[in-house]
Amino acid sequence: MFMDSEKLAELAAEACDDRKAKNIELIKIEKVSSLADWILIAEGLSDVNVRAIVKAVEDKLQLKANRSPLRKE
Repeated sequence: MFMDSEKLAELAAEACDDRKAKNIELIKIEKVSSLADWILIAEGLSDVNVRAIVKAVEDKLQLKANRSPLRKE
């Protein structure tokens, strides 16, 4: 199943929200970057929370789109 970059970014943001991430921001950068269309920024309350958010994003993208994030920091 093909998903465009906006839908993939929305899925990742939903996964962040599922794990109680704070200040979730989706920023469209396709006009200023040749590397990506979107940047997702989310804040966790602890190291454990951040790891859970990252795992939730990876799992949701794999399950729904058969994709993995290219970068995570």
